Amino acid sequence: MSEKPSDGQPSGSELPDDVWEQFTRDTERDIRTSAPKEPSARARMVTERLREQDARGEVPPGWRTGPAWQEMNGTAARRRRLWALLGVVVAVAVVLVALKPSLLPGDPFGTGASGADASPLPAETAPPTAAPGAQDAETPTLDEPFAGSPALRWADGEDGIVLPEAKAVGAVSASRVKQALTLTKKLLVSANLDPKTLRGERPEAAFSVLDPKQPDLISHLGTALRSPSEKKDPVTLFSRFDPDEIRLVGNVVKTRGHMTFKKGAHGGVAVRADYTFVYPVSRADGSTEVTRTIVRRVIETELADPARYRVTEGRLLVVEYDQNIGNSACFVYDGYLHPVFSSSASARPDPSGPAVDPYDRSRDIDDGDGADCGTLTRT
Repeated sequence: MSEKPSDGQPSGSELPDDVWEQFTRDTERDIRTSAPKEPSARARMVTERLREQDARGEVPPGWRTGPAWQEMNGTAARRRRLWALLGVVVAVAVVLVALKPSLLPGDPFGTGASGADASPLPAETAPPTAAPGAQDAETPTLDEPFAGSPALRWADGEDGIVLPEAKAVGAVSASRVKQALTLTKKLLVSANLDPKTLRGERPEAAFSVLDPKQPDLISHLGTALRSPSEKKDPVTLFSRFDPDEIRLVGNVVKTRGHMTFKKGAHGGVAVRADYTFVYPVSRADGSTEVTRTIVRRVIETELADPARYRVTEGRLLVVEYDQNIGNSACFVYDGYLHPVFSSSASARPDPSGPAVDPYDRSRDIDDGDGADCGTLTRT
């Protein structure tokens, strides 16, 4: 009787009938040929004589050292049975691969079924040494808005803002360093990831961590939000889209970057945050065309010592901030980012600045950038 396949193996109904029948016939034949048989009377006599010779030491030299023909034949029989079994296994494998090619490791047929290339990257802890490698030239869609982008492997939203381990800096305790890092993250999240901020509303959580005793900054940002202009444009610190023009695709903004800290100039701890945010967007009119805007921000903050300086306890000073914005219409200062879609790119002025890879985090934020509108190598 043939053995029933285990639960983890394909059943006979999943194999061609002729393959299964051949397997059954071969198995039954091998069982019959390999079954032990009762030795004949002559064989028993020969065996007894050899045993007596062996006891007297009369067995010819080499009898045990060289393989007897029976042993060789037995090996050959086992080899044939092994190959017969392997032949059935190969036949099963061929059928399974034909039904589901993704079972093969490495996706050798180029089906794209392997998810290895989309595995999440480990958190960034220092500036990378090179730009991300080239991706497949895939077009982003409403279902796959990060297709063809290095950001596909980046973390989602604030999960990409991983705080370094807080340690004491001089006289500044580790707990105060952690407070500075946490406040800086809150500023980044509100300014770049909060859905309300992204659809053009006032980023209240960001203002809640800024020190009101730094009046020039608070006044500047307030004016920029109310009456944006070339010199006072809120997108230099906040990511904002006009909801009448643009809508985000899905609920995910991809984020990658890192923070560092050191002793501050005002008796506290200074934090430097360098992060890139990737926004997949489409037109608000219901168009299915998708593009991406990429914004890199570098912000330096300080949690100063209120015992030595006129600052507000638990609030951040913003020492400096800078940005690179990829794929937003140049020379438009209405307080919003304006993504350029492929279908309308020809209507825009030709870029005159240098070519820039917006995903390249290995370069300084101002390398290769100038006042002119540059060319993106990819979005």
